[in-house]
Amino acid sequence: MAAHLKKRVYEEFTKAVQQQHEDLSAKKLRLTKPSKSAALHVDLCKATSPADALQYLLQFARKPVEVESVEGVVRILLEHYYKENDASVRLKIASLLGLLSKTAGFSPDCIMDDAINTLQNEKSHQVLAQLLDTLLVIGTKLTENPPVRMRLVEVACKHLTDSSHGVRNKCLQLIGCLGPVEKGAAKESESQAAKDVQKIIGDHFNDQDPRVRTAAIKAMLQLHERGLKLQQAIYSQACKLLADDYEQVRSAAVQLIWVLSQLYPESIVPIPSSNEEIRLVDDAFGKICHMVSDGSWVVRVQAAKLLGSMQQVSSHFLDQTLDKKLMSDLRRKRTAHERAKELYSSGEFSSGRKWGDDAPKEEIDTGAVNLIESGACGAFVHGLEDEMYEVRIAAVEALCMLAQSSPSFAEKCLDFLVDMFNDEIEEVRLQSIHTMRKISNNITLREDQLDTVLAVLEDSSRDIREALHELLCCTNVSTKEGIHLALVELLKNLTKYPTDRESIWKCLKFLGSRHPTLVLPLVPELLSTHPFFDTPEPDMDDPAYIAVLVLIFNAAKSCPTMPALFSDHTFRHYAYLRDSLSHLVPPLRLPGRKLVSSPVSPSIPPHEDPSQQFLHQSLERVYNLQHLDPQGIQELLEFTIRDLQRLGELQSELAGMADFTATYLQCQLLLIKALQEKLWNVAAPLYLKQNALASAAAKQILEETYKMEFMYSGVESRQVVIIHHMRLQAKALQLIVTARTTRGVEPLFGMCEKFLQEVDSFQRCFISELPHMQGSFVDKLLDLMPRLVTSKPSEVVKILQTTLRQSTFLHLPLPEQLHRATANIIEPTGESDNPLRFTSGLVVALDVDATLEHVQDPQGTVKVQVLYPDGQAQLIHPKPADFRNPGPGRHRLITQVYLSHTAWTEPCQIEVRLLLAYNSNRSKAAAKLPKSAWNESLEALPPSENGIEGTIPFSKPVKVYIMPKPARR
Repeated sequence: MAAHLKKRVYEEFTKAVQQQHEDLSAKKLRLTKPSKSAALHVDLCKATSPADALQYLLQFARKPVEVESVEGVVRILLEHYYKENDASVRLKIASLLGLLSKTAGFSPDCIMDDAINTLQNEKSHQVLAQLLDTLLVIGTKLTENPPVRMRLVEVACKHLTDSSHGVRNKCLQLIGCLGPVEKGAAKESESQAAKDVQKIIGDHFNDQDPRVRTAAIKAMLQLHERGLKLQQAIYSQACKLLADDYEQVRSAAVQLIWVLSQLYPESIVPIPSSNEEIRLVDDAFGKICHMVSDGSWVVRVQAAKLLGSMQQVSSHFLDQTLDKKLMSDLRRKRTAHERAKELYSSGEFSSGRKWGDDAPKEEIDTGAVNLIESGACGAFVHGLEDEMYEVRIAAVEALCMLAQSSPSFAEKCLDFLVDMFNDEIEEVRLQSIHTMRKISNNITLREDQLDTVLAVLEDSSRDIREALHELLCCTNVSTKEGIHLALVELLKNLTKYPTDRESIWKCLKFLGSRHPTLVLPLVPELLSTHPFFDTPEPDMDDPAYIAVLVLIFNAAKSCPTMPALFSDHTFRHYAYLRDSLSHLVPPLRLPGRKLVSSPVSPSIPPHEDPSQQFLHQSLERVYNLQHLDPQGIQELLEFTIRDLQRLGELQSELAGMADFTATYLQCQLLLIKALQEKLWNVAAPLYLKQNALASAAAKQILEETYKMEFMYSGVESRQVVIIHHMRLQAKALQLIVTARTTRGVEPLFGMCEKFLQEVDSFQRCFISELPHMQGSFVDKLLDLMPRLVTSKPSEVVKILQTTLRQSTFLHLPLPEQLHRATANIIEPTGESDNPLRFTSGLVVALDVDATLEHVQDPQGTVKVQVLYPDGQAQLIHPKPADFRNPGPGRHRLITQVYLSHTAWTEPCQIEVRLLLAYNSNRSKAAAKLPKSAWNESLEALPPSENGIEGTIPFSKPVKVYIMPKPARR
């Protein structure tokens, strides 16, 4: 009883002290509340001149203000505003009112009346504009209060008659941001000005100041963005603004016309110069096309970009954009493209006998001829020939978007796109190549066009050449001469730039598979075969000969008559390439020969796929291993892991899932081996081998779990829980091994506490998944947690050891798609015996070219590691610009690694490999979990350098010979 009373006294005393502490801290907070406003008031009172007051206000603006102090500070500022005579000080006070209104947690409705009252007597236009800007900030924060917004709009409407353009600009901006957009928002009691904001803004389209006209158009666009449907009557006003003298007005007008064309595409509008009528979208298209010839390049860029999104326009208007209508003596002349096409189709050159071909045939009344208004005529021609490369890029992008939706237009714009391959700016050339690749399914290249395209292969830029290879992969060629021409030019490219080898081989693979009938008549010439004489066998180490074979073998897949033209050594070369370059050479049916490869089996629906069935059956077999003896369990796991690894090698589409599952089973196998009962019964000092085995197993399990979490894309939260559970078991195993090999109890206290913190954080982070983990290691630990917290370290270790042995094997649910991150280093090849020589102490650049598959955020995670023979390791962080993204899930790394070392006596090999860096703070689990719980769980982790916790090798190392020479004296 005495002890109980004593405890109560201590509790009351503790509570009393705590309350006193809270009172003190609360008093301190209350004392600091008026400090900001009081200090500001003192400073402003001390000011002897407007310059001093302005200086105090500038110093105050640099300091943060607490939410509790904002209202007091605002009152002080408003008090000094009414007293101040200098306009610059009032302007700064108005600016500070706007900044303070943005403070999070502060409701500015209490200062709105004062801010509106200051407008009544203000004479300075600059201060008026700043006060309206402050009202805009207040209205933006009080968007849920319609009466407040309507009141602010009325205030803005009253000041629209101000003589200053700055005030009118702010009024229009406020109306655009706060004007009513909901139906029925305006009530009868409200003024007419607040009802029809579109009419108010439209009246300022003809303002005398261009800045106000621009602000009016932008306010109208702001209303559209907020959801108000603009009236069609605005269209005629916007069209007049296209002829404005100021480029800002024309640029905004182009945007407004585009918006109206999307809202009312099928409406009929009259043509001013005639009695005819036209669809609004067609008329708007013609108007915007006309702006592609504007005097300002900014307007031209915007007009060209908007043309690409106008896909509802009529086809004849679309075709006019490519027709420049060249005139000579009021007669239309043929364009250079038309003359070249006619020359190509006729197959002959002009004889010179046609005299006066384009002379006028009869007299023409010049007054009766109505030369076509520029309108849509030749808009893209002007855009593609513009002096500014930004306009040319915008025109190419617009062509691409329109050609994708219209195959006939794609065919017509082909000549113009091909011409852009010769542009002087690399960015324009690259964009043109990408554009043609996107529309390649709708076009077929003629020989003259192909000749122009292939000329780009001589470009010194690697990006341009590889983009052109990608284009040729999906291009349709019309004749066998075109195929031969493409092959010859690609082989020239291979000779000039040997590093393009992989890209050229891949290009020829697709070129052959797309044109088997055109490759067939070229086979005897390409293979140098003769019907009567034996020809010498080509060298298989020649990349050019391999390129020819890749083209032929891929064409032979769809052409069964082609293998009859092969010579004996061609069959041998096929067998060699099929093994060495299986990703480039397809399996062929070669009748009457032993090296027949069976054709690819037809696709099987996923629910009937035997590989999928085998995968699931293997897992089901493993999940029933609890009934087997320990030796049988290990053997079954080993056999299943072997089968899954082999399945991943045979079925590329199941490789990620099979490897992921095999890694998980490997972790389970290591854990079972490390926990064999007969080995743990021996005293620790007498059986060091078991300690080493268990320690190595725990370390390997940790490494494998990091691979499972960070090397696979498509991992869901269900798999992340299982991975973290396995990692927790490995850490428990590490703790057990450390306890057996460590003398003394003091070091174990910290380790046990750290482990229990990790168990607790696991529970809080994955609490929603715990019901699915019945009988698991963590489930049993959580039941024993009260006992673990109060136990000694030796007892904790015993409980962990018993729980590890008795815990059940958790099922690993598989996601629908799972891909493993892979990397393949193309350059350096590691085949050269010639060492890379450089002077010691200086650097040499080593080109690295690698393809990355299924890597998430490669710019932040992919690193290059260089291992020197003396054990030194160098980690290089590639620049973000070194990564290209050729397709979904694929990346390309092209960078340079700088090597340096002291002098060596003879050449040695260095190893270059790619690493995947990871950090648990940015893991998939961290993104899905509550931040507070996750951060607390990471407090026990060691601090990581540069945000990298560890690295995982995910490419085969490549060995490169280098030889640092001693410097000459």
